[in-house]
Order: sequence, then C-alpha cells, then structure tokens
Amino acid sequence: MAIVVRLDEMLHARRMTLTDLATRVDITLANLSILKTGKAKAIRFSTLEAICAALECQPGDLLAFDLALPAEE
Repeated sequence: MAIVVRLDEMLHARRMTLTDLATRVDITLANLSILKTGKAKAIRFSTLEAICAALECQPGDLLAFDLALPAEE
C-alpha cells in the first residue's frame, strides 16, 4: 500500500506504548495494532482525530504517501 502509517514512530517519540494510546483513545489494542502494522484498509476521521489529540500531532505526522510503493487496487 502506498499509504505508510507512522504510528510506531510517533509512539516512540512520545514515549508512549500502544496500550497507553488504546486506553487514552478508547480503541481496542487489536484495532490499533492493525493500524500500526499498516494492515488497516480504512480509518475513521473521528479515530484519527482522537489519536492526533492523544499524541499531540497532525494527521500528516501519522500518515504519508510513499511514491516508491505500489498502490493496491
């Protein structure tokens, strides 16, 4: 997928665990793990907003478009 999820880098920069984020955002650890590994097919804006609020970042800090990777059809 050409969209790269940088959740792991943001968690590391904020010295926060995935479990901490799951608790703050009220999302299951399993769903955050799917997002973190890049296996998610979609994300709700409300979820993205909650993650950005918890990590004090912008959506562009979490998501990037990699031109070198092929887009999925």
